[in-house]
Amino acid sequence: MTFNALKEKGIPVEKQLKSWHDIVKRPYKRMDVDCYTRTRQILMNGIETEAWGFKHCFARKCEDNDLKMLLAHIRRIEDMQQTTVNWLSPVNQTVLDTTLGYEQVAVDLTAWLAQNEPDDYVKETFDFGLLEDFDHLYRYAQWAYMYEGNNPDDILQGMTDVVIGRPTQNHHNDNTIRLRKHYDKNTASPQTKVNILTLVSGEQQTHNYYAEHGFMYGNDDLKKTYAEICDVEEEHVTMYESLIDPTETPFEKWLVHEFTEVCNYYNCYVDEVDKRIKLIWEEMLAMEIGHLHAAAEVFKKYENRDPEEIIGTDIVLPCHFESQKSYVTNILENETGKRLDKNGEYTFIDKLPDNWPSYDAQKIINGKGAPTEKTIRLSCASIGRDIVCADKKLVKKQPELLEKGLEHKAQAPDTVTLAEYEKITETDIYDFEEE
Repeated sequence: MTFNALKEKGIPVEKQLKSWHDIVKRPYKRMDVDCYTRTRQILMNGIETEAWGFKHCFARKCEDNDLKMLLAHIRRIEDMQQTTVNWLSPVNQTVLDTTLGYEQVAVDLTAWLAQNEPDDYVKETFDFGLLEDFDHLYRYAQWAYMYEGNNPDDILQGMTDVVIGRPTQNHHNDNTIRLRKHYDKNTASPQTKVNILTLVSGEQQTHNYYAEHGFMYGNDDLKKTYAEICDVEEEHVTMYESLIDPTETPFEKWLVHEFTEVCNYYNCYVDEVDKRIKLIWEEMLAMEIGHLHAAAEVFKKYENRDPEEIIGTDIVLPCHFESQKSYVTNILENETGKRLDKNGEYTFIDKLPDNWPSYDAQKIINGKGAPTEKTIRLSCASIGRDIVCADKKLVKKQPELLEKGLEHKAQAPDTVTLAEYEKITETDIYDFEEE
């Protein structure tokens, strides 16, 4: 598939200003929308928010007034685009509904990126984070039923499994240990750069959404669950952004940001099944091509280099959404016990030293209990087991997965034990059809 964005026409920046009537579109319907239309909408909101924020950071360190004016103009357009995309969500889509969508984005997007990542170390980092978001989805699925009486598959549509992953209580680390080794900007492929920035954008907005909406539920345990997982999302942003070469110039970073937007909108346009929303992606793509052209001209002016040195000549496809059950199950069965090690390396639980930095953090954070563990206890008290949406063979493996993934040191006092999970899996899966 050949698509050189630098040679496409697009919409010139000076012709992109819109009226409010053009900015605010009709939202999709909560129960009728394809789940991957929802994930595309969620992801692109994050991509736009990152683009807007980057331009503010760039402007604060920019002395050239002409460049600051260009950044200000494009930044305003990005803000309008973000409003259009974000407000495609319907008013009757609850915070928990949207949360399940966010975690479906995290699981299926990260799995896709991992399988299409040329850098083995970056791929390993993606796989590591994947299992943590997978467990977050499992924890939130309990609340979707307990608090709102909903079947998680009303949102997930059977495309993403819901079972235990690497337990969330074990995601909390000494945050310095999250720092990974960064790519070399001179040798990394455009695909690696786009993949990482796409995931950083998605995880960053997930953190912000949980921080800004978790308080909206009256249940104290649910609020604490949002707080706990929000903390992990901060760690994820730290981990993924540390993969980016810090020596990239602001002009290189701007070019990569615009190229990332173009690639993601192109991917959304190609894949979209909703004809009305497909037209929105098409228009956004044309606008972002205009932004890319502006960034490319600035890059040539200030760096005296060819933009193709940074972004290549062809499009990257970073956000193709499809069911990733087989891939996720493979990672789940083989890497649940993997842990972060010092100096950007990885190890497994049985090789962790007694002075592993994250133990001290976990003893403090989980010292009075982990809300995500209490979530499972509450679900069992409600219906006799946890809420799961997966093949029965995979569900039966939950005790085995817990045994692989749970650290015996620094456990939360309310940890659901291996024996308890064995009892849970003997109970029939909750059947929403019989309600």
